[in-house]
Amino acid sequence: MSDETSPSLLDRVRADDGAAWRRLVALYHPLVLAWCRQGGAGADAEDVAQEVFLAIARGLDGFQRAGPGGFRAWARGVTRHKLLDHFRRRGRSPVAAGGTTAALAVQGLPDPGPGSLDDATETGGLYRRALDLIRSSFEEKTWQAFWQAGVEGRDTAAVAAALGMSPTAVRIAKSRVLARLRQEAGALID
Repeated sequence: MSDETSPSLLDRVRADDGAAWRRLVALYHPLVLAWCRQGGAGADAEDVAQEVFLAIARGLDGFQRAGPGGFRAWARGVTRHKLLDHFRRRGRSPVAAGGTTAALAVQGLPDPGPGSLDDATETGGLYRRALDLIRSSFEEKTWQAFWQAGVEGRDTAAVAAALGMSPTAVRIAKSRVLARLRQEAGALID
């Protein structure tokens, strides 16, 4: 992996990099699809998710990060609007208990607060997918050092011994993967 700094994933998407767009969709599609299902789209969830990504593509130049979770919150807002559009076009309400209207169901789409279990679940899923996206950028030994020391929380000396590395090399491997993760997707997740 090159040590030179490359633009973040979001910057590359804004620059019309097709591969970066595919990575962004791979990162966010499961989450957007879940929001569409939670918002009552049912069998149309995949279609609504496609509309969400079209709106994200069109509006990305105007997006400005406004603190932690900024992109995720923005994407959730786009999803809410697309769900409302979906129900308006169909002239119906989603299936919901108590006769709630489409607007109430969509507005009820969870907006987890920082530190909540839902927030941790969403964030964890995003990080797992982001790690999958960057894994091929590293040699297997570097990845294993990061994974064992950083994710599994194993003792650095034990990881070093198991992989035939020095403890310093394990710490460097962990640091490189984490730096790449922050550089690649940090603004899209945290």
